[in-house]
Formats: sequence, C-alpha cells, structure tokens
Amino acid sequence: MTLKDGTKHGLARLPRSLWALGFTSLLMDTSSELVHSLLPVFLATVLGASMTTIGVLEGAAEATAAITKVFSGTLSDYLGKRKLLVVLGYGLAAATKPIFPLATSVGSVFGARFVDRIGKGIREAPRDALVADITPPELHGAAYGLRQSLDTVGAVAGPLLAVALMARLAGDMRAVFWAATPPAVLAVLLLVVVVREPAPSAHPGARAPITPAELRRLPTRYWLIVVLGGVLTLARFSEAFLVLRAANVGLGAAWVPLVFVAMNVVYALSAYPAGVAADRMSRRTLLALGLGALIAADLVLAAATSPAIVFVGVALWGVHLGLTQGLQAALVAATAPVDLRGTAFGLFNLVTGALALVASIVAGLLWSRLGPPATFLAGAVFTAIALGGLVFVKSAR
Repeated sequence: MTLKDGTKHGLARLPRSLWALGFTSLLMDTSSELVHSLLPVFLATVLGASMTTIGVLEGAAEATAAITKVFSGTLSDYLGKRKLLVVLGYGLAAATKPIFPLATSVGSVFGARFVDRIGKGIREAPRDALVADITPPELHGAAYGLRQSLDTVGAVAGPLLAVALMARLAGDMRAVFWAATPPAVLAVLLLVVVVREPAPSAHPGARAPITPAELRRLPTRYWLIVVLGGVLTLARFSEAFLVLRAANVGLGAAWVPLVFVAMNVVYALSAYPAGVAADRMSRRTLLALGLGALIAADLVLAAATSPAIVFVGVALWGVHLGLTQGLQAALVAATAPVDLRGTAFGLFNLVTGALALVASIVAGLLWSRLGPPATFLAGAVFTAIALGGLVFVKSAR
C-alpha cells in the first residue's frame, strides 16, 4: 500500500518502540479489563452498590484521569521527555491490581480505581505524544490505529480470561481478580526494557511551564476538535453500563465479561484499518461514520429485550470506538505544535474526562429513575448533536 506521495505505508515502517508501546498497552489492558468486566456486577451484587453509585464511581475515576493528564502532558513538554512519566503511570496501575480482590467495601474499590486512574492520567498524554514523536508524520494515523488495536486485543483477552476463570473457580470473583496482577507487572517491564525515547534533539528541550500566551498558539482547529470530543463524551458514558444492560436482560454474571469481548473484538479489528483510512481519506467523513455507528448502538441497546440484541448494540459500539478513538488522537497530533503536543493531549483529555464524569452520573440517574432505555436514548440524542455540529462546522467553513 502507498500514500499519495508514493511512500510505502505498512506495518514494517512502524518503529520498534511503537510496537513495544502497543504490547505494553495490550498487557495492561488484559489486566485492567479482566477486573473491569466483572467490577460493575461485583459492586452491585457483592458490595450492594446502587446504579447511581456505580455511575458516580466510574465518572469520578475517569475525571481523575483526565485532570491528571493535563499536568502530565504539560510536564512532558516542559522536561522534553516522556518515557519516565509513562513508566510511572503504568507502574501505579500495576500496583492497584491486588487491591480489588481484597476489597470489602465500595470505598476500597473507589480508592483502587482512583489510584489506577491517576496512573492512567499520568501516562496517557505523554504516551500519545511519544507515539507522534517516534513515528513519521505521514504514518500517524496508522501508528495510533496500531497502538489502539493492540490495546484492544488486551481488552478482548482480559474478559475472555475472566470468563474462563469464573468457570474454573466456580464464580468466585475475588479469586478471579488475582489473575490481573501478572500481566500488569509484565507490561511495566516491557516498557522499561524495550521502549526507546527519541534523542533529546528531537524535542525542543526543557521549556517554561504553560502560559496563556502558549495556549493561544493552539489553533482554532484544535479547539474545535476539543469541543467535538467533549460533546461526544457526553454521549459515550462508561462501558460499565453495557455490562449492566446485559445483566438487566438476563445474561448471567459468569458470562457478562463476554460483553467486553464482543465490543473489543470489533474495536480491535476496526481500529488499525480506520487509522490507515485516516491517512488516506477525509477524516471528517470517517468521524461522521463513527458517530452514526454510536447512534445505532444506543438505539439498539435502548430497545434490547434479550442478551442477543444487547450484543448487536455492543458490536456497533465497538465499530464506533474503532472509527473514532485513534482518529481523535491523530487529529490532536496533527493540529498541535510539536512542542505543545503533551499539553494539547492533556487539555483534550481534561475536557473529555470531566464530561465523562457528568455523562456517567447522568447515565446512572436516568437508569435509576427512568429505566435502562432512557440512558441509551439520551446517549443517542447527544451523539446526534455532535453529528449535527460536525455538519454545521463544515457548512460554516
């Protein structure tokens, strides 16, 4: 396959450190999704948490990650180095894994999720900026797509492992949670040993902390991407509600991790091709297709009366993620100045993470007061607003 300028475009051109980052994500997601695929049911059935409480917990966890990303992204720009922060973030996430099987209250789960999300916040903006640093600009779409695909392979492996262990361990969720620790430790070791950061000359070097004048260097196109990402986040609340929807229509606790498997298989299969497509076609068109997939997913999930229908909606949700997640990262990288990439990713994640808190709280309240269909219908409305905004901006320009 070739790009418009005639250069080769393939997996062979992507650097070794990018592959290592991808497999680090794979291992950590295997660990995290093993826990997260069971955690909503564990909270509801073992610890007695309400739907609203679960929504607040999930939203607060994601908001914590988002706030942290701003500081870690800016710090990586200030230092001109990113790997140290990426290692610290993955290390914190690995350290929380033994807490989940030991948890005896919602508070202890919240504490573990809080620290885990701090780790995510520390690592993600520097990691996303590092992907851009180590990859040629003409391959950014493919690079983000590949990293996201490998990440999502882990998101498939984790729930599958959870299903197998639930069967093996007679549904003992605490025992299953212990299996999350080894892959998390391996992820950190791989990152430390294999990933190589570009030479200091590839960075602008240590620089002054972020100032209003530097924020004004971020172009209007970047801020439009931030606004669109924020509206989209209101539509795409925590995936914990997908698991709860499957349980709501009769899927047994031992099988609910298959919801994450179905979503992430589709996500993994679509993320890299979507990334390659983002380098070759209109990114606006690709984003519109992703928004359409989310509207369809929400409508199917709102109408679901059986696990089979839920899985159709979950698969559409995976298509949406594959079409949009890597693409949003590529758009941020393309519109931000090189020396502000970490800050740009951090600000983007701050906005989307803060709105994730709002989205998950609203989703939990709607579920508790009006029922599950209301949660997903509200998601469809917000997605339609985002799609309308995308069309409006195109027309205005």
